[in-house]
Amino acid sequence: MNRQQRLGWWLCLPAVGAMLLVTAYPLAYAFWLSLYRYDLRFPEQRAFVGGANYASVLTSEVWWQALANTVLITAGSVMMELMLGFALALLMHRTLFARRTVRTAILVPYGIITVVAALAWKFAFDPTTGFINALLNLDQPWLNERWSAFCVIIATEVWKTTPFMALLLMAGLTLVPQDLLQAARVDGASRIQRFFQITLPLMKPAVAVALLFRTLDAFRIFDTVFVQTRGAHGTETVSIVAYHTLIARLNLGLGSAVSVLIFAGVSLIAIGFIKGFKAPLIHREDSQ
Repeated sequence: MNRQQRLGWWLCLPAVGAMLLVTAYPLAYAFWLSLYRYDLRFPEQRAFVGGANYASVLTSEVWWQALANTVLITAGSVMMELMLGFALALLMHRTLFARRTVRTAILVPYGIITVVAALAWKFAFDPTTGFINALLNLDQPWLNERWSAFCVIIATEVWKTTPFMALLLMAGLTLVPQDLLQAARVDGASRIQRFFQITLPLMKPAVAVALLFRTLDAFRIFDTVFVQTRGAHGTETVSIVAYHTLIARLNLGLGSAVSVLIFAGVSLIAIGFIKGFKAPLIHREDSQ
């Protein structure tokens, strides 16, 4: 390690300390609480129980049902956002006229607070005051039935966060050399061949980052589900389970175990994406 590298580490030290203070300490405290039977309604019964809270959560049907719901919402919303995000990224990348206006208009939904977006979609699909049933000539109680509620939740997530996906993918599109695309066009490659054989492979790091960020965000979904259904009608997610256990029932031990399991799930998703894509998410000078 040379002098410049040592200086870099020293300059990063305050940021590392701040990160440890705001992330590592709460995680360590949550893990510590998860090893205790600690209910604020009965504080005198507090006792060390080891992994009993984790066993209780992992043998609960509520947890596995919530995990399946979370995976369903995550997979459905992220896949739709990827396809729509690609379309919007290509549109913004190729727009020649009013480029700033087009990009601003597309990014407006992402600037709206999640709770506000969830409320707007809830009112739109309300069977008495919403306009969706009148528009489709239906009498469907969308948020009172499980699968239709999932459709509304996923649609809200897609509408809200597709611009974020498009923004990351558009940044990846700017890294594709235009000379390479023109050379492929001269050689007779079709538009589809150029996209799948040149553009998409060169965008692999950008796609990996976009999918990673959105998958992690979608897996922790809370606001939209809480506003629209509060977890009723079989739409409960793992974050809703953690809220009900930790905040509503004041069971710190069991709720902390749920929170630690959610963190473990998020970590596994992140490791899986980094290993699966095998993309250089971190730039290293010695790789050049």
